Amino acid sequence: MIQGSLLLVDDDRHLLESMADWLRSQGLAVDTSSGCADALERLRKKSYEMLLVDVRLQDGDGFDLLEQVRRSYPESNVVLMTGYGDADAAVEAIRAGATDYLTKPLIDDELLMCLERAFTQRQVVEENTELRKQLEKHNAMDNIVGQDPRMLKVFDMVESIADTKATVLITGESGTGKSMIARAIHRHSSRSAKPFIEIACGALPENLLESELFGHVSGAFTGATSNKIGKFMQANGGTIFLDEIGTASPAMQVKLLRVLQELEFEQVGGDKTFKVDVRVILATNENLVDEVAKGNFRQDLYYRINVINIELPGLRQRPADIPLLAQSFLEELKEDTNRPVNGFSEEALASLEAYPWPGNIRELQNVVERAVLLGKGNVIVPGDLPRDVLGGPSISIPRIGNMTLKEALEEPERQIILDVLESNNWNRNATADSLGVNRTTLYKKMKKLGLEDGKYAQH
Repeated sequence: MIQGSLLLVDDDRHLLESMADWLRSQGLAVDTSSGCADALERLRKKSYEMLLVDVRLQDGDGFDLLEQVRRSYPESNVVLMTGYGDADAAVEAIRAGATDYLTKPLIDDELLMCLERAFTQRQVVEENTELRKQLEKHNAMDNIVGQDPRMLKVFDMVESIADTKATVLITGESGTGKSMIARAIHRHSSRSAKPFIEIACGALPENLLESELFGHVSGAFTGATSNKIGKFMQANGGTIFLDEIGTASPAMQVKLLRVLQELEFEQVGGDKTFKVDVRVILATNENLVDEVAKGNFRQDLYYRINVINIELPGLRQRPADIPLLAQSFLEELKEDTNRPVNGFSEEALASLEAYPWPGNIRELQNVVERAVLLGKGNVIVPGDLPRDVLGGPSISIPRIGNMTLKEALEEPERQIILDVLESNNWNRNATADSLGVNRTTLYKKMKKLGLEDGKYAQH
């Protein structure tokens, strides 16, 4: 007995009914259809594991139906049958994606053997697909090292929310691995076969960022000589990861709020509305609650993106993971550089664990790479590590007159910003526009350079 669902398509009513009855007696759940249009209508309402289709139908061709099924219902397998078969037609059918090709009049045993083979093949493919999915889920975290309880909670959350459509906000200091977590969420989801598109919002000026995200039409601005597809459209069906979302300008925040709510947008300079199916993951190292309180970040946008929050701990908060991460980076570098370095001395590991890692995982990776490239032995020792990691004396900053070198380098930037602020009567929005930066960036620079609240703090 064969078990499975089958749609039998033939315009010979007598043959259709008699064959359907016989197939049902063999254990199959059979529906019948007399032509292409009716078959497609049935497929829209119900899924079938197998279709048994006559090549010549009154309202179409079995090969055309095969093509539409392969394109729109790839989970359904198709066996073609014809009373006018030849070897070339059989080859054409298999190339077009048919599971098998039978010639009428059908012999019961031959048909039964064909269907058994087709259903068995389908089952093997499904089992392999499921095994591949399980393997991908198992490996989704393989490149993210951690046994600290905080990271284990992060891993559990990734598994729990990966296959939902909910917007995710990943927060944490710079270098804590926010991009890796975003990719793990994508790989863990049913969207894993679709694109994962990443864009650093803070790396682009506002006008260019809008074009990157939503695309533009030809002539939208100077240099727009052709239409451009934006990142949201590129990510259709998959995941888009917006890093450094805290740097988005007020105008961009309004546009993002609409996209997140409706998944609709227009290209820059265009009037056609595009709708996409995209999972949105965002990340920031800013404290968005503080930014909302300061008026730098829209409260409604914050509530919209903070549906699920994954907060990544700084590396100094998970010292037990430092040896694991360091060894992981070492193994990767060994493959890339062919250096005969096998591990770390106890003293070197002690120094790594004691260091506060302000640059987090990214800084640790750089330190390990430096030690591998510059070290002389097959074990990394304290002498292979930078002085600041070892807790040694910091390098003094040279002075120019009564200013340090750092202060001297900041002075021209301070004067430029001050001049533009004064020319705009300390209007920060106008100043940000004049300087070609977003308001958040301007605020940070003003605070850093002592230009807050209209006061010029002399050094």
